[in-house]
Amino acid sequence: MNDKINTLEELLNDPMIRLVMERDRVQPAELRTLLEEKVRDRAAEEPQLPPAHVVAKTCLQQWLRG
Repeated sequence: MNDKINTLEELLNDPMIRLVMERDRVQPAELRTLLEEKVRDRAAEEPQLPPAHVVAKTCLQQWLRG
């Protein structure tokens, strides 16, 4: 058995989560929208770093020149 939740869809379809949402009168669509907006807002705030292999390649080229 795997208890790991991998996606927002899995989270919103989890029976225990659904019971808590129902108790709190939270609609899945509203929660999905709120979480997606938060992810977008946070992504816009944080600087985007290139993947490690791109950084390593750039550094290697600079080290070879120096």
